[in-house]
Amino acid sequence: MAIDLSTLDFLVVPGRENAPAEHWQSHWLGALPNSSRVLQEDWSRPDVAAWTGRLDAVVASAPRRVVLIGHSVAVATILRWAAAAGPEQVAKVAAAFLAAPTNVDDPDPSFDIVRSFAPMPLGKLPFPALVAASRDDPRVTFPQARAFAYAWGADFADVGELGHIGSAARLGVWPAGLLLLGGLLARV
Repeated sequence: MAIDLSTLDFLVVPGRENAPAEHWQSHWLGALPNSSRVLQEDWSRPDVAAWTGRLDAVVASAPRRVVLIGHSVAVATILRWAAAAGPEQVAKVAAAFLAAPTNVDDPDPSFDIVRSFAPMPLGKLPFPALVAASRDDPRVTFPQARAFAYAWGADFADVGELGHIGSAARLGVWPAGLLLLGGLLARV
């Protein structure tokens, strides 16, 4: 039985610096019904308390069950939120699509801007999830992305060599990603 997409709210959760017009997340906003972007006050300096607090408020105000669509440090935002949210909030999540999870635990100084999200939660997610990972992502190694997916109880998709799966990859609406999302929603 196919899921009726009109019964869901799609919450696009961008990473640092938001998702510009050419980013696949922005394209998905136009392609998915009942979709909206989770807006943050400061896109340049992600703060775990502010970002998870904003996600919590948006999930609470959503009129339907939600599908979270996270990219980069937004994946850590979703994981930190899920670990701290109450059961009623978590029950509103139908599924989570997690692309290019930034390894917030990486000791390299270039990761200092997202250090407030460390340590990355490694508990099983209480809702279906899929991790989409690139083999040449500079923000997480492919084996680490696979280990995250395993720890979270999420499905894992190898999307080839797409870098950080952001604007630089020039994915447009990213049809292959939408197919992965469809497969995830088939489990809901």
